[in-house]
Amino acid sequence: MLEIASPTAPFANSLASMFMKSRQQPVPERPRPAVQQVIADDKTGLSVTWARHLSEVREAQALRYDVFAGEMGAKLKTSRDNPKHDIDIFDDFCEHLIVRDLGTAQVVGTYRLLTPVQAKRVGCFYTDTEFDLTRLRGQRDSMVELGRSCVHRDFRHGGVIMSLGRELFQFMARNNFAAMIGCASIPLNAGLDIPASLWAKLSASHLAPVQEQVTPRIPLRLEGLNSTLDVEPPAMLKGYLRLGTKVLGPPAWDADFNSADIPVMARMSDLSPRCRRSSKSDPPCASQSDPGTEADCLTISCG
Repeated sequence: MLEIASPTAPFANSLASMFMKSRQQPVPERPRPAVQQVIADDKTGLSVTWARHLSEVREAQALRYDVFAGEMGAKLKTSRDNPKHDIDIFDDFCEHLIVRDLGTAQVVGTYRLLTPVQAKRVGCFYTDTEFDLTRLRGQRDSMVELGRSCVHRDFRHGGVIMSLGRELFQFMARNNFAAMIGCASIPLNAGLDIPASLWAKLSASHLAPVQEQVTPRIPLRLEGLNSTLDVEPPAMLKGYLRLGTKVLGPPAWDADFNSADIPVMARMSDLSPRCRRSSKSDPPCASQSDPGTEADCLTISCG
C-alpha cells in the first residue's frame, strides 16, 4: 500500500506559466500540516480521516466521479489507469479529508484542501483558473483553498456535513491559517435564473469590500436573466454565510461542470466566540436540523 508521506509532486510549470506570470522561485520543503488521523463517532456511525494512502485518495476520487459525473453530468477528464475517478493536477498537492460509514467502511463524504505552500508548488490555486485573484495577493500565504466537496446521495444529512465541518475548522485552528477560499458551485441544469437570482441576493447582503473583490475569467452572462427569484443558498454555503463568509464577485461559468461558480472567502477571525468554541466540537457550518436538501448538498463542490 502506497503511503503518501507528503503531497510533494514535481512542480507544474505549465500551470505556473498560465496563471503566475512572474518567475517562480523554488519552494523549500515544509512539514506536512498537522492533521488528526481518525475520529470515530459511534453516535453518527461515521469516521473522519485524513488520507494517508493513495488508495484512500482513489476512494475519494471515485465518490467525486459518481457525484459530479454521474449525478451532475460533469465532463471529467479520466485516465486509462483510473476510469470513473475524478482526478486533476491539483490532487497530488492536496490534503484529502474523507468521511466513512463505520458499518460498511465506504467513503461517503470528502473535501480536499490546498495549503499556501502547496499552491506555490503547483503554481496556483484551483480558484486562480476561474478568477483573477490579484486583489488577494497579499493574503495568499495564509489562505487555504477548499475544493471538490461532495456527499454520497444516501448520506446527505447533517451528520456528514457536521463531520466534515468539524475537522475542517479544527485543521484551520491547528495550523493557524487565517482564511478559507473556494467556489460555491450552482448546477445549471435547472436554468440560469437560479444563479442569477442567488448572485443578486448575495451581492446585496454578503459582498466583500472592493479591495477583495475578484473577477471571473469566463463570466456567466447575466444580462436578460430573471434575477428576482426567491432562492436560498445551498445548505453548506448557507452555513458558511452565517459565519460571515463573503462573496468575492460575480459567478464564473465552469463549462466542464456546467455550473455557475461563485467565489467565496471565510475568515477565521470573523467567527463569533460561540463559533470558535463550536469548532472544537461541532462545526458552526451545519446542524442536524438544517441539513439541506439533496440538491443543496450537491451544489457546494467548490471547484
